[in-house]
Amino acid sequence: MRYRALLGACLVSISLLLSAEPISYSRDVQPIFTRYCVACHACYDAPCQLNLGSAEGLERGASKLPVYDGKRLAAQATSRLFLDAHGAAAWRRKDFFSVLEPQNSQATLLARMLELGHAKAPAANAKLPADLDISIRRDNQCPRPDQFAGFARKNPQAGMPFAVTGLSEVDYQTLQRWLQQGAPVDQQALQASKAEAEQVANWEQFLNAPGARESLVSRWLYEHLFLAHLHFKGGEPGHFFQLLRSRTATGQPVDPIATRRPNEDPGGTFYYRLAPVQGVIVHKTHMTYPLSANKLARVKALFFADAWQVDALPGYGAQRRANPFETFAAIPPQARYQFMLDNAEYFVRTFIRGPVCRGQIATDVIRDNFWVVFQDPRHDLYMVDAGYRAAATPLLAMPGQFDDIGNLLSLWRTYRNRRNEYEVLRKDSYAAAPAPSWSHIWAGNDNALLSIFRQHDSASVRQGLIGEIPQTLWWMDYPLLERAYYQLVVNFDVFGNLSHQAQTRLYFDLIRNGAEQNFLRLMPADARQAILDDWYQYSGQLKLWLDYQRIDTHSRTALHLPAADPKRGFAEALLSRYGSLNARPDPISRCNGLHCHRTGLPAELQAAEQALSRLTGKPARGLKVIHQLPEATLLRVELADGTREVYSLLRNRAHSNVAFMYGEELRYQPALDTLTVYPGVLTSYPNFIFSLSAQDVPAFVRSMELVGDAQAFDALVGRWGVRRSHPDFWRYFHDLSAYIRETDPIEAGVLDMHRYENL
Repeated sequence: MRYRALLGACLVSISLLLSAEPISYSRDVQPIFTRYCVACHACYDAPCQLNLGSAEGLERGASKLPVYDGKRLAAQATSRLFLDAHGAAAWRRKDFFSVLEPQNSQATLLARMLELGHAKAPAANAKLPADLDISIRRDNQCPRPDQFAGFARKNPQAGMPFAVTGLSEVDYQTLQRWLQQGAPVDQQALQASKAEAEQVANWEQFLNAPGARESLVSRWLYEHLFLAHLHFKGGEPGHFFQLLRSRTATGQPVDPIATRRPNEDPGGTFYYRLAPVQGVIVHKTHMTYPLSANKLARVKALFFADAWQVDALPGYGAQRRANPFETFAAIPPQARYQFMLDNAEYFVRTFIRGPVCRGQIATDVIRDNFWVVFQDPRHDLYMVDAGYRAAATPLLAMPGQFDDIGNLLSLWRTYRNRRNEYEVLRKDSYAAAPAPSWSHIWAGNDNALLSIFRQHDSASVRQGLIGEIPQTLWWMDYPLLERAYYQLVVNFDVFGNLSHQAQTRLYFDLIRNGAEQNFLRLMPADARQAILDDWYQYSGQLKLWLDYQRIDTHSRTALHLPAADPKRGFAEALLSRYGSLNARPDPISRCNGLHCHRTGLPAELQAAEQALSRLTGKPARGLKVIHQLPEATLLRVELADGTREVYSLLRNRAHSNVAFMYGEELRYQPALDTLTVYPGVLTSYPNFIFSLSAQDVPAFVRSMELVGDAQAFDALVGRWGVRRSHPDFWRYFHDLSAYIRETDPIEAGVLDMHRYENL
């Protein structure tokens, strides 16, 4: 410790000697914000809306108005960075206040927040005080500069970085000197490379081609890709693009049109443009989509191979937004569905991982882990039966376009009844169709099998079948996939009021139920009701009676499944049949023999995985440490050669059902919680990190098995845990992002620490 203090003093001295040199924002300051601040200050859940991932966010400043407010009675004005205003003056008119401007001879708000944090550094790797609220639901007081003195007296531990190991002395001094120099900001916007610019031009030419068919397809593509971080084959590492509607054409600077939703009227002439994504890439909003010459050819072949026609282009009214099946009816449904299937992981990510950073409006309607498969387009009646499609389309409209509080219940009943009408049509039509077989399950590429893991108000999606066989599976067809996407992505307004958000949540409940009921068609007829009853226990039976349609318990399936446990038999057959489609052998969580580890690993890592497998397959009533673990724990295992592997330990919470908007804790079954252990970082929001050597893993696992209470768990954390106050917290935390960058560089981004717990 004395050596570290001496080294710090030397570095500060060197820093002071260089103090005459002007500090560059882009070279010196933004990297410090990225290292210490962006893990919290990004996206809509940035405290006080202070986004420190870019110069634009820094100059925008802070606001007292929170984005997340599920109780507000009126929708609030949007405040999307790079879109709803440009430049500090425009944001001041929207009531954002500066964190960079000194006031009444006082230092800047940012400087004072940093001073407060620097003066109250937590004790090394000790628990934070129990009365310090670090939850994501804490009140952010967001003091203006003239309110800071009173704020600091009442909240002496609220300095920045908040409740975590602070800046190094050198970084602290660098920021303070930059602020003293007037906080100059040199903006260096990301530019496309030559190879990227050529592909941008090709895509913009395609998207802005004249003609009614072309315009309708481009509109559909825009509404499906507006959220994507697009990357080009042969592009520069770290370069991503976004699809925008602009007032300006190709060759001119992009002038984005800021409608509240992407399917609202842009007003007048506009052009589809691809612009570089500016600012630091953060993992929670980083949903990638590949573009290339081959992809462009694929899109052209999908949408324009047939000689379909457009009688008239649709408008942008509420009905058009509510029912994209009507709006885009002229486009062959096979093209629309296949486009989504080609990159199904991306589309499921958009509504499961979420575009809004805090997704409980959607995630509390799903279970903590389940698998998703898709219906083959050749056996989807919406694709192959024009009469069925014509009858179904009017019934597929979704709520959320009107948000009058007084009409909430009547709106909900209208759309629920319409959906249930559709379910009757669907059940009767499929009962008369050929019985489902393995060929009815799409197997076109490695997007065909997906695993979803929920952690309270966030969730992650991965290709392949990960973890133990889950309680529920979804079988999604085109109407289910498209409705989920439009309801939770295109039509969802994070700035909307209580009525809008309630309608969104309630309708997604129906979509989930539809995907579950569709899966039941694969099960033997006489087994379906028992499986459904297991998914909807206790109060779930009331919901089955109130809001859901009865399932088909008569029509047969062509799958030959074991009578004793057909769902398990289906899952095991799926793993076997689809092994070449990234079914992800998971010997840690699904060990079927003596060797519970991956092949081809160093011996010390094989031994580590063998030990970790003992933590899976046991409910919390038998493995009590699960009660102590947060929902997403990351385990760093260091090998003798200096390399490391990272594992996700995901707590899967059990519920009697997930059919109601409120009272989740009343339906929680903690004794049935389980643990999934899998290589990689399977979350954007680490709740805790353990770091240990490979040779210590058996002892770690044994300690986990012996934990019986909070005191024993505290001892385990003290030995191997990386608490928020750990001197090397940021090194360990960012090493998780480094791991993603090494193993899957396209997906790399700064992780979020809002949910990092005080264990």
